[in-house]
Amino acid sequence: MEPRFAGMTFFATSHAGDVCGTNGLPLTPNSITIYGRSQILRTFSHPNLCTYLDIIRGKHERTMIVSEFHAQTLALLQEPLPLLGIVKLCHQTLTALSYINSHDIVHRCLAPDNIMINAKGNVKLFNYGLYYMTGKGSDVSFPIGNPRYMAPEVFLVDSQIASGPKVDVWSLGIILTEQALGVEQLWPELKLAQLMRKVLSLINCNSDTSVFSRIAREHSCWSKYESLPQSLVHLINSCLQLNPLDRPTPKELLEFPIFKEYSFDEYSLAERPDTLVETTHHLNSLPLQELYYLWRLAGGDVQSELKKQGLIRTMPPILSVPRLVLLEGSVLGKRRDQTSLLDLKIIPLSLESLRNRLAPVPVSAYYPLITTKSDVLNDAEECDAADLPLIIRERDTEYQFRRVVLFRRLLEGYPHTKSAIVREARKDIPPLYRGRVWAALLEVEGDIEAHYRETDKETPTHTDRQIEVDIPRCHQYDELLSSRDGHRKFKRVLKAWVERNPQYVYWQGLDSLCAPFIYLNFNNEAMAFACLSAFIPKYLHRFFLKDNSAVIREYLAKFTHVIAFHDPDLSNHLQEIGFIPELFAIPWFLTMFSHVFPLPKILHLWDQLLLGDASFPLYVGLAILQQHRDTLLSSGFNECILLFSDLPEVDIERCLSDSVAFYCCTPRSTTFRQHERCPSKAGLKNKPCHPDLEMSAQTVAELQAESCPRISGADLLDLLDSSKFPRPKVMVIDIRSPELYNVGSAPGSINIPHSRFDLTQEIPQLPSCPEVNILLQNRGKILVVAGQGDSPCAIQIAQIFLRNGLPKVCVLHRGIDVLQLANLLTKPTAI
Repeated sequence: MEPRFAGMTFFATSHAGDVCGTNGLPLTPNSITIYGRSQILRTFSHPNLCTYLDIIRGKHERTMIVSEFHAQTLALLQEPLPLLGIVKLCHQTLTALSYINSHDIVHRCLAPDNIMINAKGNVKLFNYGLYYMTGKGSDVSFPIGNPRYMAPEVFLVDSQIASGPKVDVWSLGIILTEQALGVEQLWPELKLAQLMRKVLSLINCNSDTSVFSRIAREHSCWSKYESLPQSLVHLINSCLQLNPLDRPTPKELLEFPIFKEYSFDEYSLAERPDTLVETTHHLNSLPLQELYYLWRLAGGDVQSELKKQGLIRTMPPILSVPRLVLLEGSVLGKRRDQTSLLDLKIIPLSLESLRNRLAPVPVSAYYPLITTKSDVLNDAEECDAADLPLIIRERDTEYQFRRVVLFRRLLEGYPHTKSAIVREARKDIPPLYRGRVWAALLEVEGDIEAHYRETDKETPTHTDRQIEVDIPRCHQYDELLSSRDGHRKFKRVLKAWVERNPQYVYWQGLDSLCAPFIYLNFNNEAMAFACLSAFIPKYLHRFFLKDNSAVIREYLAKFTHVIAFHDPDLSNHLQEIGFIPELFAIPWFLTMFSHVFPLPKILHLWDQLLLGDASFPLYVGLAILQQHRDTLLSSGFNECILLFSDLPEVDIERCLSDSVAFYCCTPRSTTFRQHERCPSKAGLKNKPCHPDLEMSAQTVAELQAESCPRISGADLLDLLDSSKFPRPKVMVIDIRSPELYNVGSAPGSINIPHSRFDLTQEIPQLPSCPEVNILLQNRGKILVVAGQGDSPCAIQIAQIFLRNGLPKVCVLHRGIDVLQLANLLTKPTAI
């Protein structure tokens, strides 16, 4: 199987060690600047451009580029092209140049060896992003371009003046001249200095002698020149106009009549047409991005391949020691490292390892069914790695192949396939499509580009200074986010959010929330902004109000209730030493853990978070505490403060599995918050019920005074439904007087009147009675304390249960009376 992509490498220039920017921080390394700037090239999709697949930053300012590759190039053609071939070559090259010019990019490296020809005989421009990614050549120490094909003005102007699109037109004119005259290469015998003088001498051509005709005479091709059609001569003469002002742009050249005069669509530039074997291999049906992603999983390593071919050579450290280092940092007598010199050799990357790795995969896996079932194609077939830990699944080539192919097809059908995307995302999300899957889970739809484009991101505001201070401190270990382009995108997206949400203010932590979306949608600011705009209302509704104290305090009170519900011993200990969530959990929830975890862990955490509702982060916080439970229980206040001053190591996969388990066994109403955004009516599946069976708002003071959460009547009715839960999951503790209890009570409830509890004790004990024994035997079930209305006794008795270490204790909101609305009260049976 022929290579589909290739690698190349070069070095960026290094900054002096003591140079700082205007903000007082060390300058960003040029290799990181190149890395961030070049990401946009990966989004280009054009039939006449080689796709950029990856940009890799190595050590010592090395940058490695991976791009689509075709073995055939214009330079390797055995014979000059005929007229139809020249016209097709010119038209497709101009089309590609016009496309990159529309993105403010100039090729500057246009030469026959950078014009590849694919198996269908079409032009594919290669290495067209080098001039752009290097900051118009300012970030590297070598000149960009082939002097033989370089326009004269490039040699004449200062190197700091950027070249425009018309330098590529000159280069194309020289290439067309070689093809039209049948010359393999112009001036082949000249050395570099002579070649530059020869190109500059073309300036002396006057109005009577065109550059094209002069070159034809110099190469003894006058008869060939005179036999060329005038339309072609006119085209080449236009490309070789000495004055750049008179030279047309690629877009203008496309309007020349020669392209209407000849029909060249069916002509193939390739010497070797497609073979049946190559086109029928199913790997060729995969997009290049998927192919490269799987190649790396199968053991592909760009750096090792470049090393094998001698492009990366190491020098013994002893040879790099300078003879003299001055106090101010100057280095003298250091041996020049020859390995850092420019070598633009292209190294094809073999796909054999990937092909062998996927050989056992059946053909049906390449085309999974997503809407219909088939007895022939078994779409339920699973890979052996399906039950392995997530970190292993993400590195398993065959498993990721199946997941990537499936998710690509599901995303192509979005929004009609949203339910299938959610179902598959519960298993895991392939990293290659994580950004698009997140957008689907957040229900991002509509013309997000227009919405973002219409948002003012440029006008200075009073928040700009704080944003500029926060960005250089946000996940700067990541090469993308620490690049200049990363900082610029951060600022634009944050300013857009502030502009679109005038009811909110910019709080520190918003930058951390933005980071995962920028990271996953680095080349699509509009998508990053749309995801952020959908994420905050869902999980952080009203958190960014100017006065958000009530919202934060309510959230932390609910977190305290969640801890008490699932782990009464830990809750009692934390309350006893005064280690309350206000001291450690605000950064967790204000940034949804994006401030306290590194990006790889955030991505896995949010994969699960986006599948849950606004209460799910509370269970993530609980799962974090559970991993450090033993340490917390054996520590005092000072030790706990020290422990959480820098969040200790967390097993994120265990954290997620624990949080899902907590979430699934907790009634939804126990985490009800009045500041949470109301779910859309379209998302409500339950039947409407009486308002008194639902939760109602409580003040922050009430929430903080209660140690246990409240449960709604609707949730209790659901738990008591024997058709859903044949084995009871809940036990109701009715604390009313025996007389009221005997009139009517909840099914399966027990009666422990509040009068049996001694509420005057500092640590009240459970009363000695048969009902308490039944209660203890049912430890692990949800224990619902129900009184008469919102009786304070129910809250106090629930706290007694909590202090005695009983888990899953909650209080029935509005008391036992609400069950009368459902006609659920029955005559109790004797114990």
